[in-house]
Amino acid sequence: MKSTKLILVSSIIGYILFCSFLKKDDYLTVKPTEYKQALRNPLKGFTTRGITDHPWATTAQTYIRWNEIENDKSDGVNKIINVCNQKWSGIEEKNIKVIPRVYLHWSGNKKYWPADMREMDYSSQQFKERVLRLIKRLGECWDNDPRVAFVEMGVFGKWGEQHSPYPTKEMEKLVGHAFSKAFKNKKVSVRRNWERFTENPYGVYWDSWAHYNQMWRHGNSIEKMNENGRYLQNYVGGEVAYDWGDSKIQPGASPTESVAFEKHRNFLINSIRWLHCTQLRWIEDYDKKNNKAIVGAEKIQKAFGYRYLLNEVRFTLNDSLKLSFDITNIGSAPFYYDWPVEVALLDTINYKPVWKSTLTSADIRNWLPGEGWSNPEWKATGSNDFNPDPKWNQTGRSAWSKLPVKNTITENFKVKISKGTYILSIAILDPAGNLPSLRLATSNYLKGGRHPIGLVNFTNKSCYKLPVNFVFDDPAIDRRLHYKY
Repeated sequence: MKSTKLILVSSIIGYILFCSFLKKDDYLTVKPTEYKQALRNPLKGFTTRGITDHPWATTAQTYIRWNEIENDKSDGVNKIINVCNQKWSGIEEKNIKVIPRVYLHWSGNKKYWPADMREMDYSSQQFKERVLRLIKRLGECWDNDPRVAFVEMGVFGKWGEQHSPYPTKEMEKLVGHAFSKAFKNKKVSVRRNWERFTENPYGVYWDSWAHYNQMWRHGNSIEKMNENGRYLQNYVGGEVAYDWGDSKIQPGASPTESVAFEKHRNFLINSIRWLHCTQLRWIEDYDKKNNKAIVGAEKIQKAFGYRYLLNEVRFTLNDSLKLSFDITNIGSAPFYYDWPVEVALLDTINYKPVWKSTLTSADIRNWLPGEGWSNPEWKATGSNDFNPDPKWNQTGRSAWSKLPVKNTITENFKVKISKGTYILSIAILDPAGNLPSLRLATSNYLKGGRHPIGLVNFTNKSCYKLPVNFVFDDPAIDRRLHYKY
């Protein structure tokens, strides 16, 4: 590896000497090659049920029983912290974040109420006081915890799905406002937010995603919320279900069928685009040894959430380093947190940054996807209900009615650095440690999460393209990315 880098350094020096005889424009323009494969990026994609290794998943949904974090009024905040630390130990090294949900009732007699509270009591004064106290404590523990991706409200009913029984309108208002107050940073989602907890613009998890029997009642309801901009404020996600109704029609009889068979996979990809979906679980449990499933899963992963295409980069060096680039979100959803964009100058031998700064004008939450994906073709079934055409997008002609906008970022930097030549790079950082984490869809990539763009020579104040023999790394197989807790 060392000899390869020494050869590269020699190539860079020779390349600069050659280019020094060429006429240079004020700006050097680079058009990075698009990376065609899917990316295992944070806060999007396949989501595991529980914390397990998965080829694509960086999010893990975790159920937490109320009585394991509080079994008596005397239990304090430290008990919540200790339980979460035990459950989530080491996930930062795997670049995984969790989506927790607290629940009281699983099914049947599997109930997990604190010992000093009455089971199935969702309305007494004691319950009101305790649930408000718990929500406040969850906010104290999770709202600034970098291991937490999003929060599912849960609490009420079986599996914390807020049915059997449903919360009363009084409890919806009380608990809805409490979650809003407790979580100023993390995005919170609820089931069926178009009709429950409606006073707060929460995200939504659909627990039978793209299910043939729920496409109109649930899918179309989410689409109506999105027409008013809900997906711009909060994420859409959930799980696919295979244990009821006409799931064999769509999305398929099993996770493997969903990802391996084109008729199901296309239907799912369309639903992800249509509803601006960020993440889904249960479907992640496809057969990892099935070649068709492996290929299909990658296609679905590409559709989830955000996907940033680096269209063009322009840079020049005079009294300051000036950088300008164009970037387009060709995914299905925005990114929901304010993660910084880094520009760095790397040593040409070890690729370590010798200078770096973050852009003040770049807010990646505003790099938005297209809008208005082609709707399903609805067929009336009576009683104001409809079923979708199960062959949705069989022709492959579905598309955005409004294409994603190209975003242009331009900034100047006063750089104090030794004379010499350095590699200019761009990266998006996880604020938890300010480490490169979110990869752009470009082949210009180095292990560790930075995207090399070109060369900057501080001796003669000139900029150059990377030499043709510059060796990029494959971003899809880089498992070194992590964050700090």
